[in-house]
Amino acid sequence: MRERAEPPAPGDAPTRVVALGGGHGLYASLSALRRVTGDLTAVVTVADDGGSSGRLRRELGVLPPGDLRMALAALCGDDDWGQTWSRVAQHRFRSKGDLHDHAVGNLLIVALWELLEGTTPDPTVAGLDWVGRLLGAQGRVLPMASVPLDIVAEVQGADPARPEQISHVQGQVACAMTPGKVLSMSLVPPDPPACEEALAAIEEADWVVFGPGSWFTSVLPHLKVPELARALTRTRARRVVALNLAPQPGETDGFSPHTHLEVMQAHAPDLRVDVVLADRGVVDDADALDKAVRSLGGSLVLADIAAADGSPRHDPARLAQAFVQIFRD
Repeated sequence: MRERAEPPAPGDAPTRVVALGGGHGLYASLSALRRVTGDLTAVVTVADDGGSSGRLRRELGVLPPGDLRMALAALCGDDDWGQTWSRVAQHRFRSKGDLHDHAVGNLLIVALWELLEGTTPDPTVAGLDWVGRLLGAQGRVLPMASVPLDIVAEVQGADPARPEQISHVQGQVACAMTPGKVLSMSLVPPDPPACEEALAAIEEADWVVFGPGSWFTSVLPHLKVPELARALTRTRARRVVALNLAPQPGETDGFSPHTHLEVMQAHAPDLRVDVVLADRGVVDDADALDKAVRSLGGSLVLADIAAADGSPRHDPARLAQAFVQIFRD
């Protein structure tokens, strides 16, 4: 039997939660958070330039839909309708032709964007809402910006022959796969328009959740959209950071849990955090992590949130229980 987090008591208003990120990390947090609250909004990075998303972005000039699709799939319910449509949205064609590796959900999202163009002030948000209704998504999915973005990473040793040289690598895929050490990231364009609905959701939230996920390409980009960063700094919502279970090869090789927080603080010096959630099994130096958490103004919560099979994946039920406890405390 699948464990479920305890729902709010009858008569209680649902906790308003905004989760930020992209890819598999955001999928994990949304899979947990939809069990915890009935008022959930995902704000998703739009910088993917690889695979099906990259091809649609280059050919049609649209926002890359892949991370948006994954967020919608994560919000599908556990009933037959939700799980069937989740699998449909995630399904990829396998062929020797142009459709190879395209995800069905990506094509569905882009088709709705085209059909709604000129019929609504914001066809991007309207299209995502339509797909969400079709899938029975238990929450709303929004892009973090209204235009496609490129990630630029400052990297040391991108050229193995020059290990001390610092250079710039552009593109999400290139940044994620660089053999060098990523020092920082920025966005092109540097001042993109934020999604207005995302700004409103952050302003009205009770909690904002960062991570888990690819640190430089999924989590930190939200803090480099100026309007979004200001909203995240000024919101009355409390902020929780869910840390990864393991460093990501090519992006955060050699990073300890507290290094992730130090990098976050360097990218957003004005951001304060209320809670940092980490799996107790992966924290080797709790004192160093606690010190990093306190430097951000927060408290550390250690819990068993990893999958029982030992893989570096968050268990949705365990993660949900941890969020329940954090939101109540």
